[in-house]
Amino acid sequence: MTPHDLVIVGGGILGTAVAWQMAQAWPGADMVLLEKESHLAHHQSGRSSGVVHAGLYYLPNSLKARFCREGVIATLWFAQAYGVAFEQCGKLLVATSDVERQRMGALFTRARENGITAEWLDGVALRAREPAIVGEAALFSPTTGITDYAAITRTCARLFEDHRGEVRLGTRVRDLVEHEDGVTVVTDGAPIRTRFLIVCGGLQADRLAAMMNLADDFRTIPFRGEYYALGADRAGLVRHLIYPVPDPALPFLGVHLTRTVEGGVTLGPNAVFSLARESYDANRPSLRDLASSVSWGGFRRLAMRYPGAAVNEFRSSVSRTFYLQQCRRYCPELKPADLKPHPTGIRAQAIGRTGALIDDFLVRSTRRSLHICNAPSPAATSALPIGRHVVETANERLGLGLSLPPPVWRAV
Repeated sequence: MTPHDLVIVGGGILGTAVAWQMAQAWPGADMVLLEKESHLAHHQSGRSSGVVHAGLYYLPNSLKARFCREGVIATLWFAQAYGVAFEQCGKLLVATSDVERQRMGALFTRARENGITAEWLDGVALRAREPAIVGEAALFSPTTGITDYAAITRTCARLFEDHRGEVRLGTRVRDLVEHEDGVTVVTDGAPIRTRFLIVCGGLQADRLAAMMNLADDFRTIPFRGEYYALGADRAGLVRHLIYPVPDPALPFLGVHLTRTVEGGVTLGPNAVFSLARESYDANRPSLRDLASSVSWGGFRRLAMRYPGAAVNEFRSSVSRTFYLQQCRRYCPELKPADLKPHPTGIRAQAIGRTGALIDDFLVRSTRRSLHICNAPSPAATSALPIGRHVVETANERLGLGLSLPPPVWRAV
């Protein structure tokens, strides 16, 4: 069996972005992308809010801040180049108390440190921009936008195929065995041999990394993001994305109003511990996934650290009234009848042994493989520059000897 030059595992936005850029960097190589589902972007990439984040929140000089800033430029370039829906509608971060105003001041400073444009608005200016929104002040991010990440995923896969890459759907990885000269990918069908391997496993990233002894100090924990949507008659309620000011003492952001490129508005998400990694219709347990989470000491330490937040997230899951109350803090005219059902997403969050969220990108490698073990939000926004970083890292760590020209969006 002649081995492939490269196998990429994962058909989400990150896996396909890596595949496309690797095919450009390594012309003529024999490459295959494996996805266990029957279509691409089945999980996080196809169930996100669609927001193209500007990067207001992220620590200066972190990979998150760097990739997000470049990701806005790259995503806009990609959407224009390949006809993907994109709108730079801007975001309003709304402070509803004096405490939140002070927190927002720190974010305003951080935005400047990250080189991100942001405008401070008082309550009157906020109401002038968004008559349905109330608050003491707001931070306006004009570069924040919305797009269709599933369409970007499919387009990257098509471009990969245009470069003679092969996409195999319905191919589940059962094991990974590294040899001196490559890796055997054990699947439900025939085993696949490859000289090199890149894994972008999303919700299954820790399990795939564990097959090569790379995941002894973290575990992927799933959190459900439950949404509602406004009815078509209320879709004109806001013109921007409306976000709360995050509490730095809590691990998640809070529910918000998000416009979509289809013309709708979603409310959410919350962040509820999920009893399964891939159960979207209801929070039905998977014994394997539940045991994986609760047996991890880091998860138990996280739960003990934020008991109040856990209770509130659970309340938002079981009580539409409580969910609505959170939104009405800054959009008081919302009514129970406004909240319509909307599909749920599940977020992969890597947690270390101490219970700390691994808040930046985590890349591990062996002699013949590279694993993206954690790619938290804004991974979709940052998918193209992350993909470029993965190509560069693989070139260096795996010794591919590729000559890498600058990515095209940097010329924009």
